[in-house]
Amino acid sequence: MSERSQPDCPIAAPVAAHRRQPVQDRSLRTVARILDATSSLLAHMALEEITTNQIAAAAGVSIGALYRFFPDKQTIIDAIAVRHVGQFRELVEAKILRPLLGEMEDLANFNPDAILNNMIDAYVAYLEAHPDFRAISFGRHISAATKRREASPRTGLPVLLKNFMLERLGIPNTPELDRRLSVVSEAGERLIAYAFEQPTRAERDLILGETKKMLAGYLFSAGQD
Repeated sequence: MSERSQPDCPIAAPVAAHRRQPVQDRSLRTVARILDATSSLLAHMALEEITTNQIAAAAGVSIGALYRFFPDKQTIIDAIAVRHVGQFRELVEAKILRPLLGEMEDLANFNPDAILNNMIDAYVAYLEAHPDFRAISFGRHISAATKRREASPRTGLPVLLKNFMLERLGIPNTPELDRRLSVVSEAGERLIAYAFEQPTRAERDLILGETKKMLAGYLFSAGQD
């Protein structure tokens, strides 16, 4: 497979399912080097400018070794997204959900908006700390199949919020709840991207504040079926 056959911009068709999965330690290290190298490039280069040859060189592997695990640039981008979602999920569980459990002893005084607000704050902080994730999250750079899986209220990051609502808030598990979580996930992502486009931190924070109020009001409003 030659570099000329690989587009330098993300492709629409999901190809992650065809990626070879590493099983040996050496293969796992090679994959990690490729992902780390791509993340490093994304921190100071536009995604469209990055080629698989540049990634291979930065990772210290041959282009053939790269293609053994990643058939194209899109699968690398998707793998980086999945890795970041996993890391953020662990952060949410440890830093947000567990501490909130202690505040829920008196449910009459518990404000459910807090969990969503805290998750938005944590996500914004994570994006600030990881410019590579920010670069691929804003826009349509992640393949549709990967995004659907990672944003699904059944299999993706919203599962954490859903389980909290079901187990701790006693909210019924209905198709309506899944729809609301899907809308919150999609709207939240777009509004956070819009907030990052603002010229000042103060203006960004105003957009984030409005985003929190809007999403919490929608998600926790009465009348869920």
